[in-house]
Amino acid sequence: MSRSNNVNTSRVAASKGVAFSKSPVLAVRLPTWRSRVVLFVLFAAFVALAVRALWLQGVSTQFLQKQGASRYMHTLELPATRGKITDRDGQVLASSVPVKAIWAIPEDVQEAPPAKLKQLAKLLDMTDAELQKKLDSDRSFVYLKRQVEQDVSDQIAKLDIDGIQTRKEYKRFYPQGEVTTHVVGFTNVEDQGQESMELAQQKTLQGMTGSRRVIKDRLGHIVEDIESVREPHDGKDLTLSIDSKIQYIAFTQVKDAVEKFHAKAGAAVVLDVHTGEVLALANWPTYNPNDRSKLTGEQLRNRVMTDTFEPGSSLKPFTVGLALDEKRITPHTMFDTGAGSALIGGHIIHDTHPHYLIDVQTIIQKSSNIGTSKIALGMPAQDMWEMFTKVGFGQQPKWGFPGAVAGRVRPYKSWRTVEQANMSFGQGISVSLIQLARAYMIFARDGDIIPLSFQKVTEAPHGTPVVSPKTAAEMREMLEMVTQPGGSAVKAQVPGYRVGGKTGTAQKVFNGRYSQTKYIGNFIGMAPMSNPRFIIAVMIDEPGGPVHVGGDVAGPIFSALAAQALRAKNVAPDSDLTHIIIPESAAQGNM
Repeated sequence: MSRSNNVNTSRVAASKGVAFSKSPVLAVRLPTWRSRVVLFVLFAAFVALAVRALWLQGVSTQFLQKQGASRYMHTLELPATRGKITDRDGQVLASSVPVKAIWAIPEDVQEAPPAKLKQLAKLLDMTDAELQKKLDSDRSFVYLKRQVEQDVSDQIAKLDIDGIQTRKEYKRFYPQGEVTTHVVGFTNVEDQGQESMELAQQKTLQGMTGSRRVIKDRLGHIVEDIESVREPHDGKDLTLSIDSKIQYIAFTQVKDAVEKFHAKAGAAVVLDVHTGEVLALANWPTYNPNDRSKLTGEQLRNRVMTDTFEPGSSLKPFTVGLALDEKRITPHTMFDTGAGSALIGGHIIHDTHPHYLIDVQTIIQKSSNIGTSKIALGMPAQDMWEMFTKVGFGQQPKWGFPGAVAGRVRPYKSWRTVEQANMSFGQGISVSLIQLARAYMIFARDGDIIPLSFQKVTEAPHGTPVVSPKTAAEMREMLEMVTQPGGSAVKAQVPGYRVGGKTGTAQKVFNGRYSQTKYIGNFIGMAPMSNPRFIIAVMIDEPGGPVHVGGDVAGPIFSALAAQALRAKNVAPDSDLTHIIIPESAAQGNM
C-alpha cells in the first residue's frame, strides 16, 4: 500500500515539472549533525594514520631498524684464554683446554626424532627425563651442558638435530691435581677463580673477552660474518714461588704422617729464608680440583693459612729472644725451675720433668715452661706484646692470598700475671702455621723479617729489624741444641746437615677447657744452620694413639722433608753427621 502511494507521489511530482533529485522520496530524514560527526571521525582516522606513518618512517626509523636487526643479527662472545699458572721453574700447574658448551632453542628441538634425543641424552650423560625437562623450558635459549669435551661435542654435531648448537669455551685443567690444589685453587664453570691463587689473581689471569657481530638464520646457524667488535685479549701467565719438587715432597710426607699417626689432619709449609718465597704449602686431607663432585669442607680447608691454634712451646724462642735482645739475660743466666712445678700468679705451672737449676740455653733445649715463665715475668707485658705484633702475630696478613687469618693476641693491658706466663710458652695466643713459620725468619736471618710471596721473586726484599744479629745468632745456637742429644726434637736431625728448631705440643680447647686427649703437635725448624736456607713448619692435628708430642709426630716429617729439599736444591752439607743419633731417653722436657 505504501509503495503504491510513493509511486503515485513521484508521478504527480513529475507531472508538475519537479526534478527527480528533488523528489520527496529522496528527502533526508536524518539530522545533519550526524553526517558531520561521521565525516570528522573519518578525517581524524586518516590524520592519525598519517601521523603514525610519519612517526614510523621518520622519527622511529633507527629504533625499528634495531628491532629488526635483533631478529637476525647477533653479537657472539669470543672467550679469552685464561693465563697459565706455572711453578718457579716453568712447570705447568694450571692451564685452559678448549671445550664446548651445548645449548638449545627448545622450540626448535621439540620436533626432533625421539631416537636422536635419546642419543643426545646419552652423550650428555643425562637421563631422558633430565634432558626433556630442560627442553620443556619456555625460554628461547637454554644450556644443556657446559664444558663438554671436544670429541663428545663432535658426536653431538653429527646427530644434526635442529636447534642444538655449540659454543666455544675453556675448561681449567690441573696437571698435579691434589698435590698443589691448596696453592693453585680452582675455577668455576664460568672460568672465574674460586680459591687460592686462581681467586687472588683473577684479574691478571682472566684476560678480556672479545665479541663479533654475525647474522643467523631461524635455526641459529651463522649465515654471514659481519664485523669484529672487540678482539679478545688472553690472560697473563702467572709464575708462582712454588717448587714442584719440594711441594710433592711436603705433600707426601704430610699424607704419610697423617695416616701413620691416625691423625685428623696435617699441614706443612716451606719458606725460602733469603727471599720470603713460599716454596711448598701442603695439607691433608685434600681434593682433586679436576673432579670436585665429592668435595667436602674438610678437604677444602687450607689449614696452613686459615686454621689457628695455640702453638705451645714453639713460641718460647720469642720470649727468650726478646729478653736476650733487651740484655735482661744471657744464654748462660741461671734459673731455678725446681722439681717440675711452680706457683705463678696463683696457678701451678708444670714441666714434664724436674730440671732444677738450669741456664737459659737449657731452658730452650729442655723446653721448660717454668724457666720460660720466669724469664717472661722479668719483662713488661707491653714489650712481649710488641714483640708478638712485630713478627706478625694477631696482624692481618698482607700476602695477597685469600683466607689468610690474623690469629689472636689480646691487648697487653688486660694480661694477668699467669696469662703473661702462659703466653710465654704458647698458651692463650693463637696463630696460623704460616704465621709461625714466617716469625722464625728473625732467627734464621740476622734478626730482621721480610714479607712472604706466593709469586716468584726476582729481587731480595728489604727486611724490618726485630732483634739484633747477635741475638739471632745466639738463638740459632739454642735451637740447634734442641735437635741434638738431650734436646726435645732429636728425631728432627738430618744426616749431613746441621738443623735447629723448636717443638710445640698444644692441648686443643673445647668449650673453654683444655682437652686431655686431643693435641696439636708442631715443629718449626730451619736448615742448614751454618747458613739457613729453608724454614720448614709442620703441624699434625689430633694424632691418635699414645704418640702425640710435637717432637715425635712433627719432628720426623721435618727431618725427611728437610733432607730431600736440601738435596733437591743442591745445598752443600755442613755436618759430618751421617746418621741420626737418638738416645733411648729421647722424649725429655715439654714437647
